[in-house]
Amino acid sequence: MAQDVGSTVPRRQLGRLLRQARTEAGVTLETAAEALEYSRQKIWRIECGTGTVRVLDVRAMCELYRVPAETTEVLRALAVQTRAKGWWQEYGDAVPSWYELYLGLESAAAHLRRYDESLVPDLLQTREYASALPQATGPDVPTRDRAVDLRMQRQRLLTRRHPKPPRLTALVSEAALRRPVGGPEVMTDQLDRLLATAGLATVSLRVVPLAAGPHPGATAGTFVIIDFSGPRGGQAAREPSVVYSESLTGALYLDKPDELAAYENAWRAVAALALDESASTDLVKSIIAEGQPG
Repeated sequence: MAQDVGSTVPRRQLGRLLRQARTEAGVTLETAAEALEYSRQKIWRIECGTGTVRVLDVRAMCELYRVPAETTEVLRALAVQTRAKGWWQEYGDAVPSWYELYLGLESAAAHLRRYDESLVPDLLQTREYASALPQATGPDVPTRDRAVDLRMQRQRLLTRRHPKPPRLTALVSEAALRRPVGGPEVMTDQLDRLLATAGLATVSLRVVPLAAGPHPGATAGTFVIIDFSGPRGGQAAREPSVVYSESLTGALYLDKPDELAAYENAWRAVAALALDESASTDLVKSIIAEGQPG
């Protein structure tokens, strides 16, 4: 895996800081567009972090918003970083447009907290398990083999040497471990893989038993809370956490305070019901044993 983590986080940081500067200067989006001779859409895209940004644009916006010279240099440095390419871009059409943002966030994360209701977490899947899953169809969805290749490549972030790998805390419904995918042999290999990866220093696997009954995770469905580390060199504020929730045709990226609070509450409620790591390992072993011929 390439060592870079792409431009996603620098784009988001730069956009947020430029929006903050514009707001503090009392300049509306329309006024900025007129003064800079930009379209309103262009400024909106920059502030939302949806594309690369020219250093020239950053300089012009900072002058308009009367941003101090020291801060301007920080923003110009972030603009340079927005041109970095992530390793996943080599997959081209294998990455749906709505999914590219997640790959950038995942690669830059310090901690991934995910709850999986129906399936084994994708970062812990075997190739055979992933290949046996039904694939969505549509113009932005890659072929099955390409999608699986991408998933296997993503898993390398848990053991990468540089930058520091993210921690993965996985809360998994017992139902996901008992749902047959690809036949008994595939499932046994998959559960063995869970036991192996649970031993990694970067991975914490906990199972939510069926006996826990209904809980907020069952209502929310599978979701990921992506947490980031503090700034490097003190150049910018810590990137706020983001909640990722995927559907058949797209995904939601939630970062408003009330949205984050709702999922944080759901996470804490599910975590309180999950078995500890040791008991979770024992349960996985018992499920494997149940599947063996007597």
